[in-house]
Amino acid sequence: MTQSYNKPIPVPQGESDYYWEKAKQHELWLRQCNACGKAYFYPRDISPCCFSRDTGWVQASGNATLYTYGIVERPPHRGFAEDTPYVTAIVELEEGPRMPTNIVMAEPTPEKLQIGMALKVVFEDISDTIALPKFEPA
Repeated sequence: MTQSYNKPIPVPQGESDYYWEKAKQHELWLRQCNACGKAYFYPRDISPCCFSRDTGWVQASGNATLYTYGIVERPPHRGFAEDTPYVTAIVELEEGPRMPTNIVMAEPTPEKLQIGMALKVVFEDISDTIALPKFEPA
């Protein structure tokens, strides 16, 4: 666990409790619509595909590709000052959904990041109850 985590922390909601429990175990889980078969992110009880309430959980492979990114040079919050520069990104999971995240890498530069590059999930333990899924080059 990070000793002095002074950044905003996600607040689990009823619909996302299972997601956060599994993330703490360093597993990435997605909701899946049983009516249309599509996996989706973020975790919610109603499918965004067809609005079905017939949904369940599926474990993701943890593999993804880089869909888009930005390198943050100026921190949006003082808690991120020591992290700059860092990469915010949207990744496309092997299962189909896209999710916002960070790319973890030493010295992030545009030369080291390519749209479509292979990524794998890693987790940052930030508290006793929250681990954040992030991605690194595969």
